[in-house]
Amino acid sequence: MNFQQAVQTCFRKYVDFSGRASRPEYWWFVLAYVILAFVTGFIHDYLYLLVVLIFLLPLLSAGARRLHDMGKSGWWLLIGLIPVVGGLVLLYFTVQPSQPDSNEYGAPPQATPAVI
Repeated sequence: MNFQQAVQTCFRKYVDFSGRASRPEYWWFVLAYVILAFVTGFIHDYLYLLVVLIFLLPLLSAGARRLHDMGKSGWWLLIGLIPVVGGLVLLYFTVQPSQPDSNEYGAPPQATPAVI
C-alpha cells in the first residue's frame, strides 16, 4: 500500500472501527497527518485546529483497526491517555507485525498492488 492509497482508505473508513489495518496503511496515514499538522501549524492556529479535527476520527478508527490486526481490542487506544508510558505502549503495539492468519477481527488485509 502506498501513501495515497493509505490516506484514501483511512478517510473512506473513517467511522469503521471493525476489521483490520495493515502496518503500512496505518503508518502512511499517520505520516500524512503529521506532515499536514506541522505545515498548518506554521500557517495559522485555526487551520491547524481544523486539520486536527478532520483527522481525529479517522486516526482513532485506523488505530483501532491496527490494534485489531495484531489481535488486540481497539479499547487499548485508551492506554494512550496515560502520560508517556501509554504512548510508548501504543507505539510498541503499532509497530508489531500483523498476525498472518485470520483472527476474531477478520481476515488479514489484502496487499493491494502498487499502481505505477
